[in-house]
Amino acid sequence: MASRRPTRSDAPLTIQHPDEPATGNGGGLVRLRLAVQYDGTDFHGWARQPALRTVQQELERGLATVLRTDVDLTVAGRTDAGVHATGQVVHCDVPRAVWEDQQEKLLRRLRGVLPPDVAVPRVEEAHPDFDARFGALARHYVYRLTDAPAGPSPLRRADTVAWPRRLDASAMDLAAGLLLGQNDFAAYCKRREGATTIRTLLRLTVARQHEDDGSHTVRIDASADAFCHSMVRSLVGGLVAVGEGRRPLDWPGSLLVRTERASDVPVAPAHGLTLVAVDYPPDAELAARTQVTRARRGD
Repeated sequence: MASRRPTRSDAPLTIQHPDEPATGNGGGLVRLRLAVQYDGTDFHGWARQPALRTVQQELERGLATVLRTDVDLTVAGRTDAGVHATGQVVHCDVPRAVWEDQQEKLLRRLRGVLPPDVAVPRVEEAHPDFDARFGALARHYVYRLTDAPAGPSPLRRADTVAWPRRLDASAMDLAAGLLLGQNDFAAYCKRREGATTIRTLLRLTVARQHEDDGSHTVRIDASADAFCHSMVRSLVGGLVAVGEGRRPLDWPGSLLVRTERASDVPVAPAHGLTLVAVDYPPDAELAARTQVTRARRGD
């Protein structure tokens, strides 16, 4: 049975999404930053859900078992069901005495209790102002498709979508460039109540690459300050329509004038998407970044 965590009577009161509890520092706690990887195939996404298997539940259970204290995780990006991660970032607060006792053996012990589709390759003490979610400057995703007749390699079948029609990657890349910058991406998002759909798309590129096994993969790289629900997969769906020749180059960009989800934009399959990295500012700028992000996005 996990022990009760110390109280944080000196922590500031913050309104936060229920699956990402506010974690103020103080009260003898230390803030930890965890690098997390997972194969999303058998998960119903990141966030806790009753009676469903999620990454958050598995990771919190594993940490509680090893640390013998309850753990609440705050994540950089709440990935959907079936989406993978090689560069996910989370933070949590634990008693300093527990951290000092477990620091040297924590990774090895976690490996022993976590399921094989979740891994924690790195844990480190973070600055007290570090916030995995609101402190992030950018999230980076990769989406993989193959239009090869044989489909993806057996070793890449979990993260690469087999596409039945030939794709023009050059046309997709040209269309992608018209979506860059700060825009209202309502046409590409599943709206959450009270949440903004304005995002700054920093990078969206499409390129065909040759794999070691001789096959061809169409790789889409997407980076933004943040992504709203299903945004990356919807952007991929719009670009694929161009790549198949069903839509003109300017069609994905023309949808940015819409204020509601565009029903004619298909949502690409989840398993082709992987969160590969999250960027953060230097420690001295963490508090300011978190404050700005909270003020701009109430989601």
